[in-house]
Amino acid sequence: MAMEGSNGRARTHGQSAETMIPGGVLAPVATTFGTDGEFDVAAFRANLDWYSRSRLDGIVLLGSNGEFALLDTSEKEAVIEAGIEAVGGRKTVMVGTGAESTRATIALTRRAAAAGADFALVVTPHYYSPRYDHAAYLAHYQAVAEASPIPVIIYVMAAYTGVDLAPALVADIARHPNVVGIKDSGGNAPRVAEVIERCGPEFGVLAGSASFLYPALCLGATGGIVALGNLTPDLCADLRDLTLAGDHAAARALQLRLIAPNAAVTSRFGVPGLKVAMDAVGLRGGPPRLPHLPLGENDAEEVRRTLREAEIGAVAVG
Repeated sequence: MAMEGSNGRARTHGQSAETMIPGGVLAPVATTFGTDGEFDVAAFRANLDWYSRSRLDGIVLLGSNGEFALLDTSEKEAVIEAGIEAVGGRKTVMVGTGAESTRATIALTRRAAAAGADFALVVTPHYYSPRYDHAAYLAHYQAVAEASPIPVIIYVMAAYTGVDLAPALVADIARHPNVVGIKDSGGNAPRVAEVIERCGPEFGVLAGSASFLYPALCLGATGGIVALGNLTPDLCADLRDLTLAGDHAAARALQLRLIAPNAAVTSRFGVPGLKVAMDAVGLRGGPPRLPHLPLGENDAEEVRRTLREAEIGAVAVG
């Protein structure tokens, strides 16, 4: 028996909307590499243990900050296994399982589910995107959702993929009962508002950056997957709590404080900047993977200076 939500989406009998809807503050964690370029499992576990004791609501494995596009299948499986084991049930775990083909996406989604993931985060296929229309993307997500043992979240990252799903298409995809939310990294407030309006209250909308977490929450987003959560889970959680408590003066001030450090680890310097920042605060950042290049010293010092100016300090990692 299925129950319908206000937007026509069905859900399994006995499963509340609250258990389906992704929300809160999640960090898309970095994948750690040694100087030899291999996955550094010990460093990864140390970071994940610290995140699991923080105020984060969850972590994302194999997101953009996890350099998923630069990993082979066996490495992705190793990251999934190590990450879920390190978290040990203390936080929600979302795994990026998107691939260029529907078949490969389904295979990795099933692998993540078998390892214990709570959600699959599925980025839009993009290499042949000029040939993909509304029907193609709808068919892709429907097939993945139908085959997935765990709830599916759409991932729109147009800055990297060049694909920006229209709100009407998102709403059509969201009609499948196993598609429960979207991560939107565009920062377009009218678009976020339209997705929220079209998809209804039983569909989670996650801001894809700390740069617009406050306005997104004000519009009705359920949370955010934010790179800055790698460095300062407390401030990201504070921003969520202040906004939901209605303390808008404090929330606005904190949002403005986070703009510069967020840019340093996203739009300004990307993953190499994030890893410098992680090293600066005492986490295990390490080198990025080629073809990412490490930051030069001038840029690295700019990242560190930005953290100091925002009063983002050191953490104690085991």
